[in-house]
Amino acid sequence: MGFFVLLAVEAGAISSELAEATGEGGFGLNFNLLETNLINLAIVIGLLVYLGRKFLGGILADRTSTIEAAIRAAEERRKDAAAALAEEQQKLAQAQAEAERIRASAEEAAKAAREAILAQAERDVQRVRETAVQDINTEQERAILELRRRVAALALQRVESQLAGNLNESAQQRLIDRSIATLGGR
Repeated sequence: MGFFVLLAVEAGAISSELAEATGEGGFGLNFNLLETNLINLAIVIGLLVYLGRKFLGGILADRTSTIEAAIRAAEERRKDAAAALAEEQQKLAQAQAEAERIRASAEEAAKAAREAILAQAERDVQRVRETAVQDINTEQERAILELRRRVAALALQRVESQLAGNLNESAQQRLIDRSIATLGGR
């Protein structure tokens, strides 16, 4: 505290000298050592250095230790962050490998499903073809039977009409006898 009082007294003396110098009509240099207070300034500066060294040294030492602790903490955080980054990169690589495996599995499943669908579609087409062929064959047989029935009916009608016109009593008797002989001859 005394140091600052001494400093204030010196500053007041310097400012009063400056005021006197400007009041006399100008500014000049005074080379008289006792009047310019150079000795007093040297003593004040010496005291500042001597007393300030302990004060500033303690502050600087505290500040230095605080900075060193902050640097050590930052270095620890950097190491922790690097370890966390490496761990997360490893997790990312695992996740990417898993995603690739899932994608490959999905592609295989899609390919197998596509092949199964195509095979089932081929079987369905074949079954439809076979059913269509069977339906066509059934309809064809039915049409043929119907045609045969109609042809037989028409043939009978024609034979009956021809027989009725061409067949007399003696021709009917010969036909019957021939039919009996054929049946009896077996």
